[in-house]
Amino acid sequence: MTRAGFVAVIGAPNAGKSTLTNRMVGAKVSIVTQKVQTTRFPVRGVAMEGETQLILVDTPGIFTPRRRLDRAMVRSAWGGTEDADAIVHLADAAAEIAVNDGKGKAADRRGMADVDTIVEGLKAAGKQVILALNKIDGVKRENLLAISQRLFETGVYTEVFMISAATGAGVEDLTKRLVEMMPEGPWLYPADQTADLPVRLLAAEITREKIYLRVHEELPYAAAVETTSFEERKDGSLRIEQTIYVERDSQRPIVLGANGQTLKWIGQKSREELTTLLDKTVHLFLTVKVDERWADKREFYGDVGLDFDV
Repeated sequence: MTRAGFVAVIGAPNAGKSTLTNRMVGAKVSIVTQKVQTTRFPVRGVAMEGETQLILVDTPGIFTPRRRLDRAMVRSAWGGTEDADAIVHLADAAAEIAVNDGKGKAADRRGMADVDTIVEGLKAAGKQVILALNKIDGVKRENLLAISQRLFETGVYTEVFMISAATGAGVEDLTKRLVEMMPEGPWLYPADQTADLPVRLLAAEITREKIYLRVHEELPYAAAVETTSFEERKDGSLRIEQTIYVERDSQRPIVLGANGQTLKWIGQKSREELTTLLDKTVHLFLTVKVDERWADKREFYGDVGLDFDV
């Protein structure tokens, strides 16, 4: 008897949702950087566990939105829970402990405020959820138990798992529980498919990841990548053209770097990963443009499945 169902993975920015999704799928389906709010739209990863297919919906981080793109991302994250067969709320245990000890950074305090916001949202929606405390490496057990008890007493959660998405600790137990929760039925994707993401969008995401890995400290959050051309050539190779959008003239030199070296590095790393993922030779061409209004253009939202009018 086969099983298949959807698992929504929600949490505050930087809780480790993409890392957990990639870990459970066993392949890279979501980009991961040190930049908060890296994931901008739901990404579906397909994990096979015996006769059960888990479709993991890696959602954008839930936080207090300030602009149109923020509102669309948060709405998308909550939307991912509406028809899910199971919901996992991933919380950063290490950050909460740091805040409680008085040692947490401002980002940690914001993250814990986001956790409380998520709890209230789940209460209002009447959702029962699995709590997964992430980043437990090196955290004392008594501290983990205290966090677990505080959150469990909210009445939102049915059970708690303590995991490390980065190392895999505890992830197998969480996966087994999710398998039990999936309904009986046929698989929704081919057994060898790991993600439900258009290849043009995947290519753009890979390049955006490399941008943040290289210039995350200098470049603000507001940068985007669009695949403008995707052509399979007669020799079987791929020619991909992409445009990198930044908001201000001062940001363009950051992406280019001295003598174009930063852009060259971004292109090389993206090309190498795309060649591996697509199993084809990739010829990648990047252009950097300034467009201070890119985050307010309706076509951008439609391309990635976000609601422009939220």
